[in-house]
Amino acid sequence: MQERFRPAIKYFGDIISVGQRLLQGARILGIPVIVTEQYPKGLGSTVQEIDLTGVKLVLPKTKFSMVLPEVEAALAEIPGVRSVVLFGVETHVCIQQTALELVGRGIEVHIVADATSSRSMMDRMFALERLARTGIIVTTSEAVLLQLVADKDHPKFKEIQNLIKASAPESGLLSKV
Repeated sequence: MQERFRPAIKYFGDIISVGQRLLQGARILGIPVIVTEQYPKGLGSTVQEIDLTGVKLVLPKTKFSMVLPEVEAALAEIPGVRSVVLFGVETHVCIQQTALELVGRGIEVHIVADATSSRSMMDRMFALERLARTGIIVTTSEAVLLQLVADKDHPKFKEIQNLIKASAPESGLLSKV
């Protein structure tokens, strides 16, 4: 979610808001976060509204998939990684190629539909459909956060509940899944 994408990506403000919510949840739950930036020299860095405090890795890339040697090494350092949550832009390029590559390596992938977009809603829609057909889980930010705590008795449930009290934006992304 980089600065140069802001004017082109549909519902960019909404996906930034939801992405920030997911990052807050990851911090609360102690879940490692890996961020890649597509060619930041030309496309700019991650937007200021996204707080990258405490992320495990921020890595520039030119490959569309974020599965790079440095990312693989970072994942290998996290004991028992079986699944990954992806969000960002663009759905039909970086998100899709990353998801397919991770699934090919035996990792379960969850794509957060309300935190993922493209310049074209048609590209986004067909990418999400393709990914779902390949067994990738297309879900929402609230569903992911509640799945991570799994029980109201989880010690961090109240903090996660506070994050989701305000619903994610009801943007035009909904009609385009």
